[in-house]
Amino acid sequence: MLFHGSVSVLETALLVLLAGLQHCVSGHTDTLLPPEVTQHNGTLYAACKVRPSTSLPEEGLPKVYGQVLFKQEPQGRLQVLLRFNGFPKEGPPEPRAVHIHQYGDLSRGCDSTGGHYNPSGMDHPNHPGDFGNFAPQQGRIGALLESEATLFGGLSVLGRAVVLHEKMDDLGQGGDAGSLLHGNAGRRLACCIIGISSPDLWNAQHKLYAQQLRRN
Repeated sequence: MLFHGSVSVLETALLVLLAGLQHCVSGHTDTLLPPEVTQHNGTLYAACKVRPSTSLPEEGLPKVYGQVLFKQEPQGRLQVLLRFNGFPKEGPPEPRAVHIHQYGDLSRGCDSTGGHYNPSGMDHPNHPGDFGNFAPQQGRIGALLESEATLFGGLSVLGRAVVLHEKMDDLGQGGDAGSLLHGNAGRRLACCIIGISSPDLWNAQHKLYAQQLRRN
């Protein structure tokens, strides 16, 4: 009887433990959210300081600087604000592709950031960080968009990289293997690593972006 009773106690303890783990995974409890979510009224912010790739040749390609900023509530879609400068002001504007890449590794410039962030093994352009093409105006790119990527949970893009490419993304319509991997967007001009930030950068740059929209 003692042996039987001991087994019952052990089984009960295991069931309680498993139930607690299941609740944490399925319920997405507040304890799994970064503390900054509470600090910033339920919203998580991230920033990415864009700099030219150190693996680029010295001449012939634009040296692009800027910021990619992120804002998301736990149950909301990810908002992304692109702010780039350093493109040629003369000649027709050439659209450039922007993507999230797998690794936050700049040890070999932007070349060490790996391929597109593709957690579900989908063909391009169905990766969560396939932002699309953006044409500079007066040497600058400013754009506000929503993305399927997320700052939360196991699929978070925090710690990964944003890469600005030399060419336009063919959006998977190029008819070759490269098109379904990366859109044949060419060399990597500039990049950055995504990290948690305060709301200050988002608020300031979003205000500037709105002012520029009104002027245009």
